[in-house]
Amino acid sequence: MTIHRLLSVAPLAAMAMASVVHAQAVQPGDLRASPERLVQAAVEGVIGTIQSQPETRAGDLGQITAVVQKQFLPYTDFQRTTRLALGGAWRTATPEQQQQLYEQFQTLLVRSYAVSLAQLREQNVRFRYQPARAASGAADVVVQTRVITNADEMQIDYRLQRTATGWKIYDINMMGAWLIEVYRKQFADIVARNGVDGLLKYLTTHNARQASEI
Repeated sequence: MTIHRLLSVAPLAAMAMASVVHAQAVQPGDLRASPERLVQAAVEGVIGTIQSQPETRAGDLGQITAVVQKQFLPYTDFQRTTRLALGGAWRTATPEQQQQLYEQFQTLLVRSYAVSLAQLREQNVRFRYQPARAASGAADVVVQTRVITNADEMQIDYRLQRTATGWKIYDINMMGAWLIEVYRKQFADIVARNGVDGLLKYLTTHNARQASEI
């Protein structure tokens, strides 16, 4: 299981959500919204905008990235994603390093997601999803979805945490692997060889290379 393969599958969930009859809009921070409605709102906003704008429909990666930043990020907690993916390295990093790692990792996730959306923006996708199953008052839940294309069917799960500003997406399970677990192993290997500064350099270099291709 590679990170690039996981990231290329992620947008299928978003494309699938767009085929749903639009429910009442759920805004980030809506404390009354259920986890599954929040997931639906997060991805429908992105796909709806991409499908309605000529630049994004044509595959303009810069514009697609901007849409993801504006309309998907508010539904996520990528700072939590970063903390969990880095594990012990996060605790040993200085506050300045933590902020830089968070910013660079978020940039990596957003750009990778945008690239995959550009590749799949015209896919015909259907989906089924189930309400989150959790005990009353649970602070961490998983929303399960089934994504169906003409050639494939797969399960993609979203993990969300209840926060003071509503439910936030912080992890995705694709093809049986949670993104945080995959990144945690890769990051641990880099930190073991080159330290926290080495990981920061890796992320910065990777993002600079990706930006030059947009």
